[in-house]
Amino acid sequence: MNSVFLMDNVIVVGAGPTGLWLACELRLAGVEVTLIERTSGPRPNTRGVGTHARTLEVLAMRGLADVPLAKGRKVPRWHFGMLPSLADYSTLDSPYQFVVAYPQNALEELLDARAVELGATILRGTTVTGLTQNPEGVRVRLADGTELTASWVVGADGAGSTVRKAAGIAFPGTDTTYYGYVADVTLTGPPPPPAIASQVGALITAPLPSGGFRVSGFDPHDQHPEQEMTLARVSASANRAAGRDLGITDPIWISQFGNATRRAAEYRSGRVFVAGDAAHMHPPTGGVGLNVGLQDAHNLGWKLAAVATGRAPESLLDTYHDERAPVGDAVLANTRAQSALVNGFTPEMQALRAHLSGLIDRHPAVAADLAFSVSGLDVAYPSPDPAAHPLTGRRFGDAAAFPLFVDGRPVLVRYPSAPPVDGAYDSESTLEDLAYAVIRPDGYIGWATTDPDPAAALAAFKAFPADHR
Repeated sequence: MNSVFLMDNVIVVGAGPTGLWLACELRLAGVEVTLIERTSGPRPNTRGVGTHARTLEVLAMRGLADVPLAKGRKVPRWHFGMLPSLADYSTLDSPYQFVVAYPQNALEELLDARAVELGATILRGTTVTGLTQNPEGVRVRLADGTELTASWVVGADGAGSTVRKAAGIAFPGTDTTYYGYVADVTLTGPPPPPAIASQVGALITAPLPSGGFRVSGFDPHDQHPEQEMTLARVSASANRAAGRDLGITDPIWISQFGNATRRAAEYRSGRVFVAGDAAHMHPPTGGVGLNVGLQDAHNLGWKLAAVATGRAPESLLDTYHDERAPVGDAVLANTRAQSALVNGFTPEMQALRAHLSGLIDRHPAVAADLAFSVSGLDVAYPSPDPAAHPLTGRRFGDAAAFPLFVDGRPVLVRYPSAPPVDGAYDSESTLEDLAYAVIRPDGYIGWATTDPDPAAALAAFKAFPADHR
């Protein structure tokens, strides 16, 4: 058996958006990273197509938002639970007041190139079969008998995560009770409304940057997961929901999915972590999966880098679960609610759908709040320190400062009421009564004060557990 020792290194299992983003974040801080990916090359098909506002902000903070913004399709209003009345993203407190339809495989290519540019090692076409850990490190076994040893391992290897299972992390939740379909196709007939749901079926139609469409839906008359999902089945279900022939042709990709919903009991077990679909699984309603996974990696990346390079105590890593597990719970609750609306095939559920749509039409604030909850902009991390300023853990939304985060370091912000500080970013905005704030590398407020003492602000900044090279 071959053994390769890579101590003081991080192994990331899975080179999807979550794993690739984590590798990029670790390499920004100089941490050696090895990615292990079972596929031998780029994925020809795309699972996710929606990039939400907070993810676009995250990409912008690392200088990577321009490509999806230029090549994707901006959608300012989008469905919630396939209700006919749409959530309104145009009101978001963000420079990105829309959802961008941008294929996941294209995003993976962008992140893959960035990870390689930063010096990450990617081992493709190999599979992890198990791991063991002790207080000093983790030993990872590959299918060919090779063993790799590293200080830390992160499982970003999907809902069936080998890493999660080998680490003994439970994955409680609910099993699949119904199945849906998804296909990237051409429509020769006029496209239907973006979202349709009635007693005969549900259908969502999203334009792709390639010019085709993604059609996805649920058909109460076709629940046969044991059968292959074919173009004929997709066409029959979609046409039935739309009430006419959509002219579905030229399939690029066809698949089916269930509504199983689970969340890892712990996001950390010793020296092993889970992120993305390995930490939470849910139906794709709302198109949030890719986004939540990438933001998991964004939260974990700077913390693991700080600990791996000796700039922070290991206890910092516990905050990854503390902060992201509640986000996972919120996402599961949101997608469960949307799934119930999508599969509202009874007269009672149809009445509920009509009532909620009426609320959205009559109250623009409801349409705006639905978009806010799905976009990721509502995420905040309450501080465990009762003496912390109430804004600690809140998102920092000053877009003019996003370029300052490109190297993955924290930023000291001075607000207009406070004296100048060398090296601080002078915000033109006022945020309640703040004088200074330290913004974490992931774009959340890590420390804040109303005290206009610049010496105290500099001391807090220098004490923050991140790289100040």
